[in-house]
Amino acid sequence: MLRLLWAASVHTRYFLRRYMPTNILLDLIRTRRGLKWGVPAMLLAAPHLLAASICTNLIADGAPGWLNLLVLLFLWNALKFLVMGPVSLVLLLRVCVRESAERRRVRQQSDAMKSARYEAIGA
Repeated sequence: MLRLLWAASVHTRYFLRRYMPTNILLDLIRTRRGLKWGVPAMLLAAPHLLAASICTNLIADGAPGWLNLLVLLFLWNALKFLVMGPVSLVLLLRVCVRESAERRRVRQQSDAMKSARYEAIGA
């Protein structure tokens, strides 16, 4: 039974990561080229919060109860976008530090090679 639940959760996660628009967008933001779009993507939380508010008002006015599921979905997606902004800034900072260290290491190696060449020519 546990194996069946595990397999179902893995397949559900795969489906959601592959076909749901918000997950696709968040995966694109997590790439090196997309990290700069993390903070502007936080603005996408506003339409999700607006949709949740509209659904909540409809439910209060007597709409069907299944709209509560949409409210949860909208709030979850808004939360994902709100969290992705600061996370992308941290990831971008980490990548920039790593790239800077790599450039410094390459520059030091090339300087060492040049000085070794000059010593070989001068000797």
